Amino acid sequence: MAHINLRNMAINQSGIISSVKVGGEIGRRIREMGLVPGTEITIRQRAPLNDPVALRIMGGTLTLRNNEADYIEVEVVAEDS
Repeated sequence: MAHINLRNMAINQSGIISSVKVGGEIGRRIREMGLVPGTEITIRQRAPLNDPVALRIMGGTLTLRNNEADYIEVEVVAEDS
């Protein structure tokens, strides 16, 4: 499976968070939202200028700015052909 940045994921693409590469206040905030390694996410939609991005996580919808999404690495789930 490929590892990509959350910002580069396509709409309806799913993956599992492999790492959050930031500390401090931003890292704490991201982790408090439930974006921790091992969590499955799906990109639902993007705003007209691609910022923010809406994702499906643990049965809910969460929006992130691209500058926050830049810190999150995702292992993309392979789609069945």
